[in-house]
Amino acid sequence: MAGLLVVALLAAYAYYRSLESGLKRESVSNELGDQRPPETGALNVLLVGSDSREGDNKKYGAKSQGLGERSDTIMLLHMSPDRDKVTLVSFPRDLMVAIPPCKSTSGVPLAPGVRQINSAFNDGGIVCAMRTVESLTKLRLDHFVKVDFTGFKGIIDALDGISICLPKAVNDPKAKLVLAAGKHVVSGEQALGYVRARYSMGDGSDLSRIKRQQIFLTQVMKKVTDGGMLTDPGKLNKFLKAAVAAVTVDDQLSLNRILEIARSVQGMTAAQLKGITVPVEAYPADHNRVQLTQPAADDFFTRLRSDVEVTRIAAPGPSASASATPQAQIPNGKVRIQVLNGSGKPRLAKQAADELAAQGFVVDETGNAPTTAVTEVRYAKRLQEGAAYADAVAARLSKDKRTPIAGKVKPTSTEPFKVATPSASPTAKASGPIVQLVIGADWPGVRVASVIPDSLKDKTVDASTDPCQ
Repeated sequence: MAGLLVVALLAAYAYYRSLESGLKRESVSNELGDQRPPETGALNVLLVGSDSREGDNKKYGAKSQGLGERSDTIMLLHMSPDRDKVTLVSFPRDLMVAIPPCKSTSGVPLAPGVRQINSAFNDGGIVCAMRTVESLTKLRLDHFVKVDFTGFKGIIDALDGISICLPKAVNDPKAKLVLAAGKHVVSGEQALGYVRARYSMGDGSDLSRIKRQQIFLTQVMKKVTDGGMLTDPGKLNKFLKAAVAAVTVDDQLSLNRILEIARSVQGMTAAQLKGITVPVEAYPADHNRVQLTQPAADDFFTRLRSDVEVTRIAAPGPSASASATPQAQIPNGKVRIQVLNGSGKPRLAKQAADELAAQGFVVDETGNAPTTAVTEVRYAKRLQEGAAYADAVAARLSKDKRTPIAGKVKPTSTEPFKVATPSASPTAKASGPIVQLVIGADWPGVRVASVIPDSLKDKTVDASTDPCQ
């Protein structure tokens, strides 16, 4: 919803100023502390669905009034630094995680411990929820957006409903949802019931409900970006009013910040939104709960953190003027690499070689080099085309892009590289010049080709996912 809101607001700067005062805000910036993950240029927004029974939500459970807020929906909206893709990461409500020290909404200290992830929001409010997700993922959260039952209905009504498809008829009194099998356009109570229903749909699990919610949100994104709403003043006005009334946001989500985000994502389409649930397995102590599957979860979070912007900076050392002018792009499969570890940390050369080979590079050797503080990409001075080959390697390193350096270093040791997965690297040897990757103490890691690993591809939801499944 944050992404949809900022896209719409780009075309309504002056009008938004009159609406900004209507946004409900909650101060969190001073409560999150100083020990937080670093910024990477990515945009990370925590999306939380609140089941508060206060105000207009009273009809969903008057007996729950005054008992605070709970959440069955916790999602992380991750936009890459260059804003060319969006990943919507869902956390099951029953996921057992380490909750960091927090305070309750009344200010009472809460002891850390392993509990369900939704207890962070239930007991400590949005600040504790943000601290928990940051601790779990090592990703810095820039903002949060909270939506309650009534707010969700208002947004969907403003879009004139969303198309869904049911493989079988549903009669769920708890979710207030009664629908025949087949395609429908739902809004209001039906839309809310569709995303809230659990036991009457799918396999009755929270994981099944999460996938249905992700499919629904891809349809929302499609309606906003592909349905002409942004070019229809009447529809845009209706949506803006509903969105402002529906959400509670953090105190740092200012007008200027919203416009900054909007300018960077205005060309985004529904096809660029990918939904995924963190990899989980049964929790041994209680099979009604789940825990993160390792090492798959850590690999996934690492990919999210490595999805960083590439910008060119000059590397120290001999000038690489050959890279100052544009070079023809060399396919990965034609680039031969010698990976040398000069960081002083063990096994980095083999790890980097495996990751580069998985992206199609031909790694000839791994080894060690004299200790160096700075990671460098080098090529032979005598080879004029060497800079172009080295540039292909530099482009796959995380963080700022290194300018290749003319001149190689002398290894202290080398050995032939054996690819971990034979299919991960081309079978035919490349005939181009050998590029040296010298890993320094500042090693940034290999930039991932996709934040969603191959092992999770079949669990991805996007605009092409069949809503009837």
